[in-house]
Amino acid sequence: MTLAVETGLWELDRTASTVAARHKTMWGLVTVKGAFTSISGQGEVKSDGTAHGTITLDAASLDTKNAKRDTHLRSADFFDVENHPEITFAVRTAEAGPDDTVQVVGQLTVRGISRPQSFAARVAQANSDAVTLAAEFTVDRDQFGMGWNQMNMMRGLTTVTATLRLTRTAA
Repeated sequence: MTLAVETGLWELDRTASTVAARHKTMWGLVTVKGAFTSISGQGEVKSDGTAHGTITLDAASLDTKNAKRDTHLRSADFFDVENHPEITFAVRTAEAGPDDTVQVVGQLTVRGISRPQSFAARVAQANSDAVTLAAEFTVDRDQFGMGWNQMNMMRGLTTVTATLRLTRTAA
């Protein structure tokens, strides 16, 4: 597949994009999965082929299909949505790589704490007016002030999976 992404402004297609997270709990025996139901984003592709932009998640929109757990995840033990309603990923650079990949370098901000994050995304679909990227990367929640861990039940890293469809809005 040839990456045929035009220069200009791009907007996230909220209906065709997903951001999900999964983390092992209960001493690694149970995997908790959830998806953010409210996401937005935009970006720009420059004439040199590089891109930058921002993806924003409504932290309170994380849905794990368990109301009690979701309430706890919104509390100060985890996302602290009252004080930090958004999670953002600011893409500093995104450059086409080999084999339909895009090397993404940016800054992830959760609970007001920003950390560098980089990963390779896969181009799932691309034409002159739309591109869909698929990515998976891990995050250490302790680095974002989410160290709550009753009885040491939660170990390891949180895996974030994203499928992002962006459509061209202007040249």
